[in-house]
Amino acid sequence: MMPARRRFPRRRTSMKQLGPWTLVAALPIMFLLGRGCEPTLAPRSVEKLPAIEIYFSPRGGCTEAIVREIENAQHSILVQAYSFTSAPIAKALADARGRGVEVAVILDSSQRTEKYSSADFLVHAGIATAIDDRHAIAHNKVMIIDQQVVITGSFNFTKAAEESNAENLLVIRDPQIAEIYTQNWRRHAEHSQPYQDRRAAGGATGDGEPAPKKSKKKTLPPSP
Repeated sequence: MMPARRRFPRRRTSMKQLGPWTLVAALPIMFLLGRGCEPTLAPRSVEKLPAIEIYFSPRGGCTEAIVREIENAQHSILVQAYSFTSAPIAKALADARGRGVEVAVILDSSQRTEKYSSADFLVHAGIATAIDDRHAIAHNKVMIIDQQVVITGSFNFTKAAEESNAENLLVIRDPQIAEIYTQNWRRHAEHSQPYQDRRAAGGATGDGEPAPKKSKKKTLPPSP
């Protein structure tokens, strides 16, 4: 005859026993479950390794590589940027727009108030420019060129990223990858708002007088 099994009372773990750090660690999960997350594109894979060029900064040729790809664009350039103060890159985009390339830019909301920003210059060059304020930070640094080439990495489109920061940049030549990035770009474009030129939005001076007329000449923003 087998001995009877002893049954121990099931103990319930109290919030006090979990400790404060367990609760802190669970807060993000509790927040997300309660708030809901905006759906994103499902993970994607590619069939073969594409041709990739790799650059590093400071002074590793990142800006030069970006400008070269923009100059070679024939049909379209889609841009997502967090910080955008690079005069050479802004000028290359304006020149591309001038020769008939379709250019569209999505920027982080910080570019509405950033002291040095290429946003106004892009708008004056006739480039469709929008602000993505749906997220805490719109931190993508991406260019999609002619649905064939993707430029991405940690490299911001700034003078500091080229000359001072330790950054990386990838130039990926693959239409399948370009299509995946294009789909993501369009998702963000759907909820982005058109950028309003800060100088044009001024309207009047602090004394109530009309603001002086601005020169129509395009000028690049000073680099920080």
